[in-house]
Amino acid sequence: MSATLVVTPASEITARLDRLPMTKHLWVLVLLISLGGWFDTYAIFLTGTIAPGLFADKIFTPTTVAFFGFTGLASFIAALFTGLFIGTMFLTRFADRFGRRTVFTYSLFFYAICACIMAFQTSAESVNFWRMMSGLGIGVELVTVDTYISELVPTRMRGRAFAIQQAIGFVSVPVVTFLAWWLVPLVIQGMSGWRWVVWFDVVGAVLVWAVRFALPESPRWLAQQGRVADAEAVMASIEAKVAAESGLPLPPPGSASVENPRPGKLSEAFESHYRSRTIALSVANFFQTVGFYGFANWVPTLLLAKGITVTKSLEYSFIIAFAYPLFPLISSFLADKIERKWQVCLSCAGIAVFGIAFSTQTGAVPLIIIGAFQTMMNSWLSYSSHNYLAEIFPTRIRASAVGFAYSWSRLSAIFTGFVIAWLLGQFGVAAVFIFIAGAMGMVILSVGVWGPKTNNLALEEISH
Repeated sequence: MSATLVVTPASEITARLDRLPMTKHLWVLVLLISLGGWFDTYAIFLTGTIAPGLFADKIFTPTTVAFFGFTGLASFIAALFTGLFIGTMFLTRFADRFGRRTVFTYSLFFYAICACIMAFQTSAESVNFWRMMSGLGIGVELVTVDTYISELVPTRMRGRAFAIQQAIGFVSVPVVTFLAWWLVPLVIQGMSGWRWVVWFDVVGAVLVWAVRFALPESPRWLAQQGRVADAEAVMASIEAKVAAESGLPLPPPGSASVENPRPGKLSEAFESHYRSRTIALSVANFFQTVGFYGFANWVPTLLLAKGITVTKSLEYSFIIAFAYPLFPLISSFLADKIERKWQVCLSCAGIAVFGIAFSTQTGAVPLIIIGAFQTMMNSWLSYSSHNYLAEIFPTRIRASAVGFAYSWSRLSAIFTGFVIAWLLGQFGVAAVFIFIAGAMGMVILSVGVWGPKTNNLALEEISH
């Protein structure tokens, strides 16, 4: 492979990006891209918060008689993750073919249309179908957001940028839990409150769609596609704005990394150079979603199983949800100081420990405190794993390969809901968290043993 490595326009763009100071202009780009992720996160966390409303409307039940019962909440969760799996496995390659900016905007718009239709449905089958369709858009959007940010910020700031992006996205969690706490028990204009919680996200997603006019295409992607003049124009614009804001001449670019100039194909992720990391990250993603969504999607339901009322369970969930944006915001200054793979492993260990502790509590105060710590570990896992995965593969296959590895988390989430519903019905809350702890052990093993190191390395260096 070394015989084919050369300095390409894309790697020269990387050298120019990596020497930039992180001024207001670059942070604004991170913010605008993060707004797309805000509504994606809202849509995902919607599942657990509107569950009591779906139960009240007799569309779904908390548990099912049959393992794969399609009238239970598990089927609603599975519908979303089926859409996410299809989107991340098969459609993220559109971002490698048509560009990060284009796919970022149109996948968000597609989600908004499908979610709007879902909120009008009255049967489990129709709600599940449109939930699945909305998941297609979310799946493509999530991978594109990660890819986009990783290609627009300097190497030394990737960890902080992803932590800030996740903090912005996780602000949606207390928002959706507050709206659910307030609206789910109500009927407004003849419509159940949970439907209004969905429509809030739809309206916001359509408004954010307009931010596409303020976003440039990834210059790395343009150069990789042979559109060197377009890449140069975007890069020159970024450099001019950063130089004006910093008030100082830009430092000269460092040495450009070498890379393989061949066109990208997903099959490259399975060649000898990338095979072990592709498999390791696919395994890690398959199991990490058990811990993350096993808690996030089921908090109100798990609290109900402990004998807490609907109103109180939503109130506790709202309080716990504040930990989601708070932790990545506070820890953003350390995000580039701890090796990324070990951040993934430490957060998984925390999820296992605090999850088991949560299952043993019955009092309001310990439930809220331990639930908040569990939530912090979830948010740490989220921003560190999203950052880590977006760094691993070269520009020519980044969205496709990330989508492939990430899709396994969506596949496992389809079945995780059924497993948790069954464990909850048969053995109670403690069994759910023992199951989660075992899954976290698999993530630690795969990433800890086979995951490469990425901190403070240019994307092209990591991909070598």
